[in-house]
Amino acid sequence: MVFDRPLLTEEQIQARVKELAGRINSDYKGREILAIGILKGAFMFFSDLVKHINVPLTVDFIVSSSYEDTTTTGKVNIHLDARKPVTDKDVLIIEDIIDTGISLNYIKEKLLQKSPNTLKICVLLDKKERRLVEVDVDYTGFEIPDEFVVGYGTDYNDNYRNLPYVAILKQPG
Repeated sequence: MVFDRPLLTEEQIQARVKELAGRINSDYKGREILAIGILKGAFMFFSDLVKHINVPLTVDFIVSSSYEDTTTTGKVNIHLDARKPVTDKDVLIIEDIIDTGISLNYIKEKLLQKSPNTLKICVLLDKKERRLVEVDVDYTGFEIPDEFVVGYGTDYNDNYRNLPYVAILKQPG
């Protein structure tokens, strides 16, 4: 596996993270956020984003999976659910990427069953071309082409998460 030049540089990502945080700060002024990161992919984005959010917040995480190699299984596995109470909270789901929408919709619906006050979604990367289930995303970092990407938390079989940029993964041959 190889990748070309970055699709999104570290500088582009960090500038957009600050912009997203600014919008979130404005939208949630005077309120407290329960920020729920979707692991493992969102760990870098989540960490960088919450550093720039200046309204009160608490954090929690959901660990889920739905991919094997570069293919979605269509089945969402929740390995660890959020532990903080969601009822009557202003919930912000923070996710690295949305493509088919299956996983994010599943998580959103599961959280809505717990009666939050509000529920919004923030994603770094959006592959609209692959959408099978429509999901309203409130904050989007970048729309990207229908390519398999790695870096800045996204992975291929748990590899490349540590790259500070996002690149398109190319299979040899």
